[in-house]
Amino acid sequence: MHSTWFRGTAAALVLAAAVAAPSSALAQRVIRIVVPFGPGAVQDTVARTFNAELGQLLGASVIVENRPGAGGSVGTNAVAKAAPDGNTLVLAAASHTLAGHLYSKLPYDPIKDFVGVSYLGNSGYVIAAPSSLGPTTMAEYVALLRSRPGQLNYASAGNGSATHLGMAFFLAKAGVQMQHVPMKSTGDAVNELLAGRVQGVTSSLIGILPFRQDGRVRLLAYTGMQRSKFLPELPTVAEAGVPGYQFDSWLGLLAPAGTPRAEVERLNAAVQKALADPAVQQRLSNLGVEAAPMGVDGFQKLLQADWDSAGAIVKASGARIE
Repeated sequence: MHSTWFRGTAAALVLAAAVAAPSSALAQRVIRIVVPFGPGAVQDTVARTFNAELGQLLGASVIVENRPGAGGSVGTNAVAKAAPDGNTLVLAAASHTLAGHLYSKLPYDPIKDFVGVSYLGNSGYVIAAPSSLGPTTMAEYVALLRSRPGQLNYASAGNGSATHLGMAFFLAKAGVQMQHVPMKSTGDAVNELLAGRVQGVTSSLIGILPFRQDGRVRLLAYTGMQRSKFLPELPTVAEAGVPGYQFDSWLGLLAPAGTPRAEVERLNAAVQKALADPAVQQRLSNLGVEAAPMGVDGFQKLLQADWDSAGAIVKASGARIE
């Protein structure tokens, strides 16, 4: 009787252990990188270049979750309200700080409600026009816009998007006018340009590099302070005759405010190690992103400086969303 009880108990313990083993594996830590825009957006594409490597370094499952809506504020707000445990991050860009000045009401504070985890890199934009329009230089483009005030159109990825503000800022600096045609994505805006239905676009490098040899598109100028290593032949907007213009974008991971410093440092170290992987660097280069290492304190200073410059850009552009 005791022998039978022992054998039955032992079998039950073996079965329990067999069931517990996969349960333990399933309990592996899951880290979500929230992308506050749809699939194919700059942040989405960048997040998917290194999430697998980051997961291996952290011994976790790192998943990319798209939560688009309201110019990125839906997904960003979800992260702001998430538990500050390092398991929920947002892949943000310059639109993060721009939104704080652009929208009259946001359910979160872009600076106070977040802590910078890791800078990823920089990516600029290109101002382009359809080749059929005629101008081959930025000077000729500005002259044409000046001769036809408010008669030509430009497309963007939507009201409040970086591509909207980049172009609005350019028009303000150049002293010219165009009509804004908001689309759902940068890809849609570029397609409008390819079809000749709009006469201008400010596109991220990711959105425009595939068309650099397309005869339908004329790349006029790069929006950064210095020429892009990906388009060294293209002058900056300032070089091309619009002094004082600069518009580019950082990319980085943010966590909810209150996330322990030790966890932020641990995540930063893992991200920097992932970015040092040659395969990851090549993927980012293919997207027109210049990756660079940066510590937690350095990234926090960058966020504050970008907050200040974003206010000046929004004010100069005259854009406002209620």
